[in-house]
Formats: sequence, C-alpha cells, structure tokens
Amino acid sequence: MTLLERATKPAPATARTGLVMEDRERFLFRVARKAFTDESVLAAEQRQIFDCCWLYLGHGSEIAQNGDFLVRSVGGRDLVFNRDRGGAVHAFLNTCPHRGAQLVREPRGNAISFQCFYHGWAFNVNGRFASRYADGNYGDGHYSGGCADLVGVPRLESYRDFWFINFDRDAVSLTDYLAGAKEIIDLVADQGEAGMEVVGGDQTYFIDANWKLLAENSVDGFHGLPTHATYFDYLTNVGGLRPDKFPYPFKQVTDLGNGHAVIEYPSPWGRPVARWTPAWGDEKREMIEAGRNRLVQQFGEERGLRMAELSRNMIIFPNLVINDIMAITIRTFQPLAPGRMAVSAWALGVKDEDERLRALRLFNFLEFLGPGGLATPDDVEALESCQRGYRNLREAGWNDISKGMPRGAEARTDDEEQMRCYWREWERRIAQCTAS
Repeated sequence: MTLLERATKPAPATARTGLVMEDRERFLFRVARKAFTDESVLAAEQRQIFDCCWLYLGHGSEIAQNGDFLVRSVGGRDLVFNRDRGGAVHAFLNTCPHRGAQLVREPRGNAISFQCFYHGWAFNVNGRFASRYADGNYGDGHYSGGCADLVGVPRLESYRDFWFINFDRDAVSLTDYLAGAKEIIDLVADQGEAGMEVVGGDQTYFIDANWKLLAENSVDGFHGLPTHATYFDYLTNVGGLRPDKFPYPFKQVTDLGNGHAVIEYPSPWGRPVARWTPAWGDEKREMIEAGRNRLVQQFGEERGLRMAELSRNMIIFPNLVINDIMAITIRTFQPLAPGRMAVSAWALGVKDEDERLRALRLFNFLEFLGPGGLATPDDVEALESCQRGYRNLREAGWNDISKGMPRGAEARTDDEEQMRCYWREWERRIAQCTAS
C-alpha cells in the first residue's frame, strides 16, 4: 500500500457509531462528514447530549437585582432565568401550566410577578401559582398540590456565578462535570477584585453550518494566521501587536476532562486586565501595569503572570466557549438543523473597572470577536464553506483531525488534540444512543 493510500484510507472505528475513527498507531483521527449533515445524528445529539449534559444558561450579573429576569433558549427549550424577591436564582420553562402559552414575552426586565396574557393566570417570581379564583372554579387541591406552579428545570447549579442547567435529574454534579475547566474559569473570575460582570446585552446571529464546527473553530489555533491575516496586518499597522510575542509561540493544550479542553499561549495583543500594548498609548500604561502588579501581589508571580500574559480559548462540552484573549467572550451555540445554528455571545468585564479600560475591552470585543468585527466574519465564511463542501460527502466522506498526534502529550496550540478530546466525548455519548 502506498503512502497516499495509507493516508486516505479511513482508520478503523474505535467505537460503535462508525462516525469517529482513531488509529493511534498510524496517527490518524477522522470524523465522518455525515456527523455534520444527518438528521438522525442531530436527533441522537438531542437525546444523548443536550438532554443529559450541563448546558450554560447565563451569568449571575445578568440578573443582578432582585426581580430581574431574562428569557433564553437552551437545549431546545425556552426558559426564564430570574432572581426572585429574596435573591434566589431560578430557571423555569417559559410555558404557562394552564394551556401552554408562552408566559414571558419580553426578552428581559424586572418584575414582581408574571402573568399569562391568554387567561390571566399569575405566578410569583419564585414560580408559585398566585391567582385566586371564586369557589367552584378550582378545588383546594389545585392550589396546594403544586400542579399549577411553573415548571422548573430539573437541575440548576452554578460555579463562580456561571449558571448551568441540566435536564437529567440523575446527572453528576456541575462541579464534577466541569472537571479541570474549573481552573480556567477561576483564572477568568479572579481577574476582578469586585468580581466579573456581563457588559451590555448579547449578540445573536445565525450561521448556516453545523454547530460542532463552531466548537472546533473556537479552540483551533491552526487556522488563526491564515484565516485572520487581515486582522493581524491591521494590528501590525496600528501598533497593536507586541513584536516580542508575534508570531505568537505555541504553548500548550490541556485535556480538561469530559470533552473540555483549553489552549493557552503568550498573548501577541494587549489585554485590558493587565497587558499593555503600544497602540493604547503611554497614558494608559501606568494604569495597566498597576493592574498587573495587583495580580502578582494577590496570586503570586506564577499565577498572576499567567492571568496577565497568557491568552486562552476553552471549550466546555458541548457548546460553551470562553475565550479570554484580547477581550473575554462567552459564547454558546444552539443547533437549529444539521446545517444551521443560532449563536449568542456576551462580553465579560471586571466590575468597577476604570472607564478607559472598559472602553478598550469593548472595542477589542467588537473589533475582533463581534459578528461585524475583523475575525468573526472570516470564521463564519469558513464554517459555511465547510458545510457547503459536505455536499460531496458521498465521495469525500471524512474530515482529518490528526495534526500533532505524533507529539502525544506535548501537543501544541496549533495542533488538533483539543478537538480530538471533544470528539472522543461526543463519540462516547452518541455510541450510547446507537446501542440503545
């Protein structure tokens, strides 16, 4: 067999789906393009992933005041994420228990109660039925049995004010599920002495591509320079790159467990938290250096400089991305069809930070990470191009995700080990559906 034949022949299946092929002796890792196009695969994902995994709902700062609420679509369900009058956080299905009408129709607000517009049933913000009707309409058991209360999600838990839901009552705890991702979340959450907060609202847009392509893309260090050449040229021209860190040296990939992974690397750009760049001007340097010194003093030199100097892109299985780079972005994506997804993104910032740093943070977020920025449109086009290319899957049926396999544990950020971590977990879960 020739080298070309060896390189193009699919590796043997390592599990029961036949959609993920790994041959560690030949350093081959392949994913069937059917996994991005097939309706039955999406149905299996809904049952084995979105109905069973911990899914990101929102940040506590988005409902900072008692009575605050917002509506959000997660895991194929429409939810109300709110804080009641006592400060407790809830997540309810956005469905009136009477006849099923959508209960909360405003995207966000502050309320002391919710009322369905259809028949007027009312509910306290803790979800309890609050209407009282004349005798004969409903028996006493109707009020005391809870059948008229809002339906809460089966599981709601948080870590460092990042709130997650799970539709499986028997799922492991959130802290166990996050595994090594907790360390990376801590690196983000500890950047502000007063805590962190979502800045402004969300950016929502749609991509005509399979949702898993964005999961891959978000931690793909291989595509950065070729795909985003315009952005790097722009930063070079305005002095936004630190020449001692660009081209940025490859650092490390960490398997965080349960399908989560992170790449970390020295930042070639400025970071509002504690890394100055010449494009920001000398007048901001002292302020940013003070933030850097605070991190070192508070957390020690090793961890403090890690927080200040390193950028990190993390995927939390299945569909949460936290990119702590030139700005901090939280991003989720929900499948609408095999070839279409809805994307939501939020900017995360330091509470009570100087308004000049806040302006830098938001500019960086919009300039690179926003849907109209210099990078996201490149990614959207790349993912949609892949989805169009999958029309040829009958003859060209496999994606190659093998880069860096010979390096083993020494994988670099421009390798694809982080995607392999993700796909191994995906295959494990989908195989359970195939076997059932």
